[in-house]
Amino acid sequence: MRNLTEEDFKSGKVDLHIHSAYSDGKADFKEIIGNAKAKGYKLISITDHNTVEGHKLYKDNILIPGVEFDCWYGYVFIHLLAYGIDINSPALQPFFAKNEAETKDEFTRLFARRNVPKLIKAIHEAGGLAVLAHPACYWAFNLEGLVKKLISCGLDGIEVYYPYPRFRKIVKFHSSKDVKRIADKYPQLLQTGGTDFHGEKF
Repeated sequence: MRNLTEEDFKSGKVDLHIHSAYSDGKADFKEIIGNAKAKGYKLISITDHNTVEGHKLYKDNILIPGVEFDCWYGYVFIHLLAYGIDINSPALQPFFAKNEAETKDEFTRLFARRNVPKLIKAIHEAGGLAVLAHPACYWAFNLEGLVKKLISCGLDGIEVYYPYPRFRKIVKFHSSKDVKRIADKYPQLLQTGGTDFHGEKF
């Protein structure tokens, strides 16, 4: 993943933020992979909320194992993407959803009580990378301050190339330029991107 460039994400052939019917998306997990291959994608990650059930059944050379965790960090509700993880790692098991509502229901997910420093440590123990998803949406008065605190917890990356679809077009507290500026300021951070796809056909 560290060899990916801005051009890779802007080309439309790399998408590292996709949801399937295993969480709050509508598309079939296997069909997403098949359609991505048919369209010439070179790399994708299906990052369902708090679950890796789809990854237990399907693997492919273009598919990076991924998951999107709902968390609170202080007063800020955030989403942490985990990439390249061993989905069977004992360290991660306590952080996965315990029931379907924790994967599909947005209101239920607001009550997540994952400890972010411990989660990032578990992601690393599982061989993965921890990336902050769609940062412009967070109700953080000081976004850079939030990012710096997460870096101190071991954050590996930040989602820079993101279209802010659906309600996120409206609910934004920072600009995409702010996110890019912050990411560039901390060169140790991996810059990733994805569409946050939730539709019926990828």
